This record gives sequence, C-alpha cells and structure tokens, in this order.
Amino acid sequence: MIKLIVDSASDVDATEAEQLGVSLIPLQVRFGSEEFSDGVNLSHRQFFEKLIESAELPQTSQINEFRWGELFEKETQNENQVIAVTISSKLSGTYSCAKKAAKNFVGKVWVVDSLNASIGERILLQYALKLVAQGGLSAQEIADKLNEKKSRVKLLAVLDTLKYLRKGGRISSVVAFTGELLSIKPVIAIEKGEVKLVGKAIGSKKGNNLLMQLVNTCGGINFDMPYAVAYSGLNDEYLQKYLRDSECLWKDKTQNVPSYMIGSTIGTHVGPGAIAVAFFAN
Repeated sequence: MIKLIVDSASDVDATEAEQLGVSLIPLQVRFGSEEFSDGVNLSHRQFFEKLIESAELPQTSQINEFRWGELFEKETQNENQVIAVTISSKLSGTYSCAKKAAKNFVGKVWVVDSLNASIGERILLQYALKLVAQGGLSAQEIADKLNEKKSRVKLLAVLDTLKYLRKGGRISSVVAFTGELLSIKPVIAIEKGEVKLVGKAIGSKKGNNLLMQLVNTCGGINFDMPYAVAYSGLNDEYLQKYLRDSECLWKDKTQNVPSYMIGSTIGTHVGPGAIAVAFFAN
C-alpha cells in the first residue's frame, strides 16, 4: 500500500488530512512563550486572530529529522511504501531533514521537494492522491511523476498590506510606509522554490487584474490537473471579489473553484487580506 505524508505548510489541517487519507506532520508555531502545532491545535482562523492581536511576528520552526524518522517508522509498517511531499527546500530546512531521515528507509520512503508552499504544495499533493487512486504505479513512479510535473505548478498572490513583510524584515520601513500611503498591492509568485516580487498595482481592482494577466502569462490553467484559490485572514471578501473580477478564467471551464484558507507558514509573511491562485500551467 502507498501512503502519503504532507507537512502543514500545505495549509492542509488535521481534519482535512484525515478526510483525504493522508498523514499530516505539522510545523511548530510560537507566539511568545506559547507553542502550537500548525493545523492541529491551532486552526488557521485561530492563527489569524492571534496574528492580528500580536505586536510581534510569530516564529515557525522546521520539522526536524527525529520527527520525520518517527513518522516514517510508523507509516512503513505492514510493508507500506511512503511518499512525503514537503515545503520548498528554498523556504525551509524541512525537506533536508526529511531526506536525512529517509536514508534509514531506502526502498520504503520517497521524499518530494514541492518547490512550493501553501496551495501550490497542496495541489501537488492532490495530484499524488489522484495517481495513487488510479493504481498501477509504484511509489517510485509516482514520486518521479511529481518531480516531473512540479515545475508546472504556479502560485501567484496579491497582498493587501506590506506591514507583515516589513515586520519580517523582507522590505524596509520606508518602502512599506510609501506602499501603504499609495495603496500599493504587491503581487508575489513562487519561482523555482523562492518567493519573488513579480508586480505592483495601485488598489485591489488593479491588483486582481494584474493577477489575472499573470495567470495568462504563465500559460493559463490546465483544468485537467488540480487547481485552487486561497485567502488569508478572517473572511474571504477579497477572494470573492477576485473570483468575480477574473470570471473569464473560470467560466465554461469548471463548475467549482476549490478555495481554502491560508495557514501560518505563509500567513506569517503575507498577513490578512491576501488572495492566491495555484494551478498547473498549460
């Protein structure tokens, strides 16, 4: 039997992991002296409630080799084979720790660096679930297909505020202040595993339009593969506006656009009010 593991940087929480039939390994999130397991005893909503109230940014910690080893030991019982999908190796040491732990399970465990995070990592997991359900492929063959297709995964997001990038030291206070003053909405993407600033727009309407243009620039959405949208914060108001603004992307292509809430790993840096789209490019 082939078992799938994913880390919580995918924004899959414990309840959903159980429904999907995958094992979740959570990153740890620390607010001051309080430590939580992401998506287990700290829901995405609870995270944003704490983030909004907190003066300091929370800290997230990678999943160490020992924790991976424990889970691999458990999941390889009864001759099971395991595929673990992780957050980008360029964003966290989690992948490296998983690879080290997997050395003790050669022929039983395959670790795939998603080169992504949030819903970008999630849709790669969903592709893995599809391949497992279809049957006929070994764990090695599925891992190979994931590695082959992951470069087609595109994650684009428009942020509502520069405040959290400033708090995290990603941009200067002067740039953040000017951006807030002019209502600049930065558009980011994950490219080759790293977060890149790919555009700026003044106001949410232009931000949504730029996001839509970038989807087309990437080659458009392959609707035969998994795709998703997501939002950060306590409500999906901005996401619903984006879906209305970008109706031409989805109309006559799909009856349903899966939407999710962004969790702590990416939410720490983008703050509330962000919207994201992830897809396999044509």
